[in-house]
Amino acid sequence: MMASDIHHRTEDFRKVYRSCLADLKEVMGTSNDVVMFAASGTGAMDAAVSNLFSKGDKVIVCVAGKFGERWAEIANAYGLDATVLTAPYGEVVSSDAVRAALDREPETKAVFVQASESSTGAAHDVRSMGQAVARTGAIMVVDAITGIGTMPLDIDGWGLDVVIGGSQKAFMVPPGLAFLSISPKAWSFANSASLPHYYFNLKKEKKSGDAGESSWTPATALILSLAEALKYVKQIGMGHLVENAQLLARATRAAAQKLGLEVFAASSPGAAVTALKSPTGMDSGVIVKEFRNRFGAIIANGQGSMKGQIFRIAHLGYFDFADLFSVFASLEVILNANGYRVT
Repeated sequence: MMASDIHHRTEDFRKVYRSCLADLKEVMGTSNDVVMFAASGTGAMDAAVSNLFSKGDKVIVCVAGKFGERWAEIANAYGLDATVLTAPYGEVVSSDAVRAALDREPETKAVFVQASESSTGAAHDVRSMGQAVARTGAIMVVDAITGIGTMPLDIDGWGLDVVIGGSQKAFMVPPGLAFLSISPKAWSFANSASLPHYYFNLKKEKKSGDAGESSWTPATALILSLAEALKYVKQIGMGHLVENAQLLARATRAAAQKLGLEVFAASSPGAAVTALKSPTGMDSGVIVKEFRNRFGAIIANGQGSMKGQIFRIAHLGYFDFADLFSVFASLEVILNANGYRVT
């Protein structure tokens, strides 16, 4: 390959990389900076902590499932002074609880929360939380890995200072890319933060991204895939992608009710996944295995203490009604075959 060919291909890739960052800003609906890493979503969660805080900083962590527990674990690993607000699996931490915690500890630097707690199928009221945090000196850090593309998120209007996403959820490409939107308020925290970091360096990645490059070896295939997925999302409109997920979630809850099944997070249901309780006496693992063995389909078991008690049906990304009809037709067969009679 000639040097001129390499140069042209490098410039082509830079254009793609810049377009990914610009399109992410557009579909996320934010004027804030966006940076991207070759990593799982947890890498971006790690980056949000290690780049913006110092050991001993007081923070509030909302825990209502496995991924909220992950926020608490990361905060603990980096030595933050975390006040953990917990809610039982299937419920959510209220914005009133966050507001009260902020009042009790005015030195709080951040509130960490999941927009969509996909381990339970619940959704937090990040709008009210963000508005409460915006009135303080703290920043709002949101894991929206399964929230982006499944629920309304007005990042700038609601004061969501850091919003984290991943390639493999509503953007419909394989896992391996994580990204964050970062507000000016959040960037100001980076100037005084002293926690160690190396690979996940937000300032370095922002500078590289402005040049159309990754600071490290780029995940080229995933970046090219994401560029195409973002074109598709722009074509149909992010609002329609969200509307589709929300409609599928409502239809799933209605169908479950007709089958006599109970929605797990009924008081605050999300639209990334719907978690359903398995019938009394039936391990949800049986339903998961039956889907795989009978129909070659994959649904998810519960996580942590909910394993064996709930099963989860996804709605995000390219799922549509044809998938949902198939899921419920299969579920009817599985329930009947295992002693739970449905029409």
